[in-house]
Order: sequence, then C-alpha cells, then structure tokens
Amino acid sequence: MSRTSDQELSLRRAEDTLALLKSHGPSGGPRSFEVWYTHVSGQNPALSKALNEMLARGSELTLAQIEQLWDQYISPSRFASHAEKTSLGVLNEIDSVMEMIDLAMGSTSQYSRSLESLTSDLDGVVDRNRLRDVITRLVRATKETVATNQTLEARLQETRGEIQDLRETLESIRTESLTDPLTTLANRKHLDNMLLSAVDHAALSGEPLTLMMIDVDHFKQFNDTWGHLTGDQVLRLVAMSIKGAVRPTDTAARFGGEEFAVILPASSLKSGLLVAERIRQTVMGRELVKRSSGEALGRLTVSIGIASYTRGDTAAMLVERADKCLLEAKRSGRNRCIADGELNPELSHVA
Repeated sequence: MSRTSDQELSLRRAEDTLALLKSHGPSGGPRSFEVWYTHVSGQNPALSKALNEMLARGSELTLAQIEQLWDQYISPSRFASHAEKTSLGVLNEIDSVMEMIDLAMGSTSQYSRSLESLTSDLDGVVDRNRLRDVITRLVRATKETVATNQTLEARLQETRGEIQDLRETLESIRTESLTDPLTTLANRKHLDNMLLSAVDHAALSGEPLTLMMIDVDHFKQFNDTWGHLTGDQVLRLVAMSIKGAVRPTDTAARFGGEEFAVILPASSLKSGLLVAERIRQTVMGRELVKRSSGEALGRLTVSIGIASYTRGDTAAMLVERADKCLLEAKRSGRNRCIADGELNPELSHVA
C-alpha cells in the first residue's frame, strides 16, 4: 500500500466515522470520534462488540455510553482502573468469607453451649419425660446447626466461583498491561523488569545469560513505500518468526519501533548466536504479501546483535553491548548476526 493509498484509507475511515456519528450520536466530542473511528478501523474487536450490543438496545448512543466505552477500551489508565475495581471485588469477597467464618464460629459455639446445657440436664435422676425433652432439644439444635452449615457451604461455593472469576480478570489485566498490542510480544516495561531479574539471577547463580537485539532492515523505506498498515504487518511477521525460534523460558519483546529484544536465560553466547541465526533465516524465508491485493512485496531481512552477561554487568551494560553488536551488523551490510566476541564466524555472514 502506497503512502497515497494509506491516506485515502484514513480519509474513508474518517468519513465513515462522521456518518456513524450523525446516525447514532452523540457528535462533536473528540472521545466520540475516537470511539467510532476505532470501531470503523477494526483495531479493537472488544470495543466493537460492546458498541454493537449497545446499538442493539437502542439506535443512538448517549454521552454516558461513549464515556463508558472510552474508559473501558481506549483510556491509557484503563488497566489501573480495572485492576482497582477487581481488587475491590476481591476485598469484598474476603470480607464476605470472614463474615461466614464468624457465623460458622458463632453457630459452633451455640451448638457447644446447647450440648453442655443438655449434658447438665441429664445429671442426676432422669425420668422418661425429662429424657424425651432433652432428646427433642438436642435434635432441634442439631437441625439448626446442619441448616446453618448447609447455607455456609452453598455461600462458600458461590464465593469460590466469584474469587476464581476475579483472579482470571486480574490475570487478564496483568497480561494485557505487559503485552505489546501490535505484536503480542512482551512490551518494553515487561522486558526491562525481566532483564533486571535475569541479570540478578545470573550474578547469584553463575548461570549464563544472553541478550539479543533485533532490528528490521530498511524498515523506514519499506514503511514510506507501502504505508504504515503494511509496516504493521511486517512487525507482526517478524514477531511471529521470533516466537517460533525461542523457548517458553525466554522473553521475546518489542523494544521499540522496529526493534525487538530477546532474553535467553541459561544460554551461552554461542547458543544465543545459533538462535539469532535461526531467527534471521526464518525472517528471510518469509515472503511478504499485501493482504488487500495479494501483491508480493518481496522478502524481509533483520540484523541481530548478541551479547552475553559477564560478572559485574548491569542490565543497561548488557543492553549497550548487544546494541553495539547490532549497530555493527547494520554497518557491515545488514542481514547478519554479530556476537560480542569471536565464536563462529561462519554463522555471521550476509546471506
């Protein structure tokens, strides 16, 4: 897609957005435009689903509904808001459980006092009428305790399900807050935290640790020629290639722009170089095709720099060395892997 086509698509979406604003209201506000434009672009399926459900209940949206959609699906602070609401839900459920425990303890204490009273009544001479009265009271106290326990059990089962739902919601929020939405790899924040942890572990355990930095070759030129939407497709393709080459214990992330990073715990520099070469070849082996027309856009290449942890390194020092190797790979002709040290020159070459 050319730059002109990209602009034409954006203009068409804007026109469609304005038409929807006029048909379904409310109009005028920037948040209204943002909500409808996001829906038209298809970038947020969850928002579109919620919006369509609202429209099914009425042909026009209110400002309150627009604010609700914006807060829930677009607002930058939505993760914190959702987490806060879910946390309050967990606290409420904990309060409910504590109330049930208090009720259970009270029921048990009452039953114990009833037994003590009945035992006292059985002391001394016992005739048939007195024995019948004691048994009747015992049966009644037992039934009351059983009924209370059944109520508690049902409520505990209900609370258990609610807590499980809240736990899943929190996990979903946590995962989304640590994920790059375009590539579904880890985001920069998560990468930074994982790298700090990995460096600390390597320092304490003595296990090897390798970091690779990956950059898409000529990405700006590609973006300018075919448009940003196709550029996004390129980034997704590279992310998919990285995912397929690393282990579940590795952390693959979008570092920023067209640059990616992979943390390889318990991996030597030589092992990291082999993984990097696998990624390079996988990316180069994929032919990019424009989705709208099926037109072949050629093949991609990436340059990769690899560095290994040495004693005394900080996370920043490790990133700096890997980035220097990446820059050297770019200067040396691109489409190659360069490691921080001489290991196997045959693996670092222009294909």
